[in-house]
Amino acid sequence: MSMNDPIADMLTRIRNGVMAGHTLVAMPSSKIKVSIAGILKEEGFIEDYEVADVELAPQKVLRLKLKYVGARRERRSVIGGLERVSSPGRRVYAKKEELPFVLSGLGIAIVSTPKGVMTGRRARQVGVGGEILCKVW
Repeated sequence: MSMNDPIADMLTRIRNGVMAGHTLVAMPSSKIKVSIAGILKEEGFIEDYEVADVELAPQKVLRLKLKYVGARRERRSVIGGLERVSSPGRRVYAKKEELPFVLSGLGIAIVSTPKGVMTGRRARQVGVGGEILCKVW
């Protein structure tokens, strides 16, 4: 099955896993997905991630361990929402001054820059702009 937008697929799998209350979400792995997973872990949106080599799968599998807070019945996900900003049909670029603040700093914007994939806050510190991949809050 060909996939036109693997990042949107990743975000949708995370969103569906959160809505279903799953603790683990698996997807085909790629370098950009692993770097997005690293940012999500760094910022505290997921507990952990791993890249596993499955025997029958044609490529490696990225497994994300979702993070929840609260007691058993009042359990809520740390991820409130995910939004894909740039897509293959409509690329969205921003200069360092134009990088968005998500929920007044409570969320993050994940940006692909010439210096790698990083959060919008980090890109402002480094002084680079780039393609806004997604917003997470």
